[in-house]
Amino acid sequence: MQALVSPQWLHDHLHDDQVVIVDCRFNLSVAEAGADVYKQDHIPGALYFHLNRDLSGPKGEHGGRHPLPDPETFAALLSAAGIDENTTVIAYDDQEMAMAGRLWWLLRYLGHDKTAVLNGGYAGWKQAGYEVTADVRTPQPRTFTPRVRSEMLVDIQAVQERSPETALLDSRAGERYRGEVEPLDPKAGHIPGAHHFFYKDNLGSDLTMLPVEQLQERIAPFAEQDIIIYCGSGVTACTNLLALHAAGRTDVKLYAGSWSDWSSYDLPVAVGPTPADEIKK
Repeated sequence: MQALVSPQWLHDHLHDDQVVIVDCRFNLSVAEAGADVYKQDHIPGALYFHLNRDLSGPKGEHGGRHPLPDPETFAALLSAAGIDENTTVIAYDDQEMAMAGRLWWLLRYLGHDKTAVLNGGYAGWKQAGYEVTADVRTPQPRTFTPRVRSEMLVDIQAVQERSPETALLDSRAGERYRGEVEPLDPKAGHIPGAHHFFYKDNLGSDLTMLPVEQLQERIAPFAEQDIIIYCGSGVTACTNLLALHAAGRTDVKLYAGSWSDWSSYDLPVAVGPTPADEIKK
């Protein structure tokens, strides 16, 4: 299935029995803000998944701020939400498709390809004039069977031992990549050898994904390389994963622990500008 669907596509399939819509809105600064706005209004029929409680596992000393959830635990959540192998899952948010992208990636990681993200998010849905509601649907449970694709994921050891031919892309804002500021993690900077590839540069001014041709231009410098993506905690990197998937790179791997994992160890840190690595749209 394609990685992105339009508001019109979702509107046309809003009442399909095999379509489940999930609202993934979340504010990293105010953990319950997303759940609160969901209660106010959301796309009709949408369920709500919380980044910390549903799309992440328990935090430890290492592993990052948003570790992946346990596959069986996450499968139980999906089952309760009425999702099985026949279900198409459409995720949306209002954070540049990062939170929705997290769910999209997790589903694919567990072997479920019938999933996509609403291009332009909740704002795009409302701008199109489509209905919203405060009503909360009660799903009919099904059985989701996880089939983990371990090849989609790398850990800190794999990042350390990557080959020189593998491109490591940092999804965070430039000032964090350069080590000028670090609001969330113990150290500022980036993993040595990483290229800067800001996730928001995949989006146009209306916060929809750029056309495929422009996305392919962004990734062209790494076209012949294996690619590993990371960010602060494995969430905003998912917008890059979405973009690269749309551009035809379905083989990109995620370092889920990302900078929050790397910086929790006594490991080398790179800082400062590297203009050649500022891959822009």
